Amino acid sequence: MMLELISSVKCFEGEQRVYQHSSKTLDCDMTFGVFLPAAALEDKTPCPVLFFLSGLTCTHENFIQKSGFQKYAAQHGLIVVNPDTSPRGIKLEGQDDAYDFGSGAGFYVDAKQEPWSKHYKMYSYVTEELVELVNANLPVAAGKRGIFGHSMGGHGALICALKNPGLYKSVSAFAPIANPSEGAWGQKALTGYIGANKADWDQWDATRLVSQYESTPQELFIDQGLADNFLAAKQLLPENLLAAADSNEHIQTIYKQREGYDHGYFYISTFVGEHIAYHANLLKATKV
Repeated sequence: MMLELISSVKCFEGEQRVYQHSSKTLDCDMTFGVFLPAAALEDKTPCPVLFFLSGLTCTHENFIQKSGFQKYAAQHGLIVVNPDTSPRGIKLEGQDDAYDFGSGAGFYVDAKQEPWSKHYKMYSYVTEELVELVNANLPVAAGKRGIFGHSMGGHGALICALKNPGLYKSVSAFAPIANPSEGAWGQKALTGYIGANKADWDQWDATRLVSQYESTPQELFIDQGLADNFLAAKQLLPENLLAAADSNEHIQTIYKQREGYDHGYFYISTFVGEHIAYHANLLKATKV
């Protein structure tokens, strides 16, 4: 479980790093970002860890460069890990034909359909291999793990938490694709990766998972800009998830609606500090 350090820069008395490793799950080399706060660097103090999953077309770089999260992670003493959005460096016919399927669009599912099933296993990568890598190589506090994401990555954060009760102590999502079975983006991805049988989509749809959830009570913090054109186009459908949660006593929701904000990184950068404070509180991080 070796990591290769690609870059490291000082940032808010911590370090923003980028690592690369050979992924057994995805059968390719993968790159991901890690922010280490000062406490994790100076005396290797174990810190809570927060995973961020990015959206369509993104790599690990977008969140690092555009969100401004490092200031808030430093204040709360959080390690933040952000992986890429799909396998890279492989050769599959059609993987670069569209922005919403293939490269940059892994949708955080484990593909069942050929040729995608050999490499496109982002769900297992995020919830298993990446967690094991982080635990083995970084000073993370045992059991103090949260997850959040944006758009496709918001969908990913929700399903990773709902399918693994107790793995993440905190969950939030910016403008998530909350009911992919009912939206064009999700239907395309689920058909291509999982197959045409819609019954097989249920385990990869946050709204369906909320309807079926019967485990440890889980709170979901959903954040949505009201000027988001993808909200208007019915690609996101947070209202469906909220309705499902209202009928399930095991799920609680916080729903923040942001007047005038769209789907992009100006929106994320405006509210990322609020999200990190939310996670820090639940992870019992120490504000420094």
